[in-house]
Amino acid sequence: MKAYLYLAIAMILAPLFPGFILKTKAFFGGRKGPPLLIKYYTLIKLLKKGSVYSQSTTLLFKLGPVVSLATAIMALLFLPMAGQPAILSFHGDIILVLYLLGLGRFFTITAAMDTASPFEGMGAAREAYFPILCEAALFMVLILLYLLNGKLSLTAHFAGTTPMALWETAGAPLLFAIFALFIVMLTEGSRVPVDDPATHLELTMIHEVMILDHSGPDLALIELGSFFKLLFYAALIAPLACPVSLAHPAATAGVFLGVLALIYVVIGVIESVMARLRMDRVPMFILTSFALAFFAAIISLEFVV
Repeated sequence: MKAYLYLAIAMILAPLFPGFILKTKAFFGGRKGPPLLIKYYTLIKLLKKGSVYSQSTTLLFKLGPVVSLATAIMALLFLPMAGQPAILSFHGDIILVLYLLGLGRFFTITAAMDTASPFEGMGAAREAYFPILCEAALFMVLILLYLLNGKLSLTAHFAGTTPMALWETAGAPLLFAIFALFIVMLTEGSRVPVDDPATHLELTMIHEVMILDHSGPDLALIELGSFFKLLFYAALIAPLACPVSLAHPAATAGVFLGVLALIYVVIGVIESVMARLRMDRVPMFILTSFALAFFAAIISLEFVV
């Protein structure tokens, strides 16, 4: 029951955490910024509106937001929260989760292409290219974790005292894995320096240009799915960055939520002090995550052989 409770709390709080990003950026800009609950207001406003569909779109356009949200929720079901085992878990579930996220991305791209818009097609091409590089980095992190404990399950790596055991086994190489996952999170979450969710210049957008034709409840589903997706990657980083397992589960959950909030604050700091990378520099940035994970796997061989 604790796993269900923690997952429900995390999903309810998923739209809250991006508010920390906005507050951090406002602080650096000397502004008050929007309220922390701004994303809830946005979702409610979108759900109250009606959806507008172009005559060129088909059923695929309507399926995109639904499948994107559904796959993000399914991925969270396999993710341990606050040290508790995941609701769903089996040997090899990591691979399934990665392809669940890929399935959601495929339908988002398909929905963008279904509009027959050249701008959305441009964003879809970028969205199809950059995550390929992220998948290489994620599989390299997967290899690293498998080398350390010989298991292919998210619960086996991120639940209980396992993160601390991973630090005791590998130590410093896990820092490389954390940085690699952070770069992947920025890419998959369409954050600076890969993408800028605040811009509306079609030539520089990736994710935002893909959803220009979505409106109302469809756009709300896409936004909610993106919140869950960003939460997924942040929840992967949190137990590795702070492998704390306290005696009381509620205390562990409090630390977990605090670390999640800190991760979002770090994203806000990055977006405040960095500019978006030039488009031809983005692949080099993403490949840095693969290089970090690769070196971590090579170095960890010293501890497991």
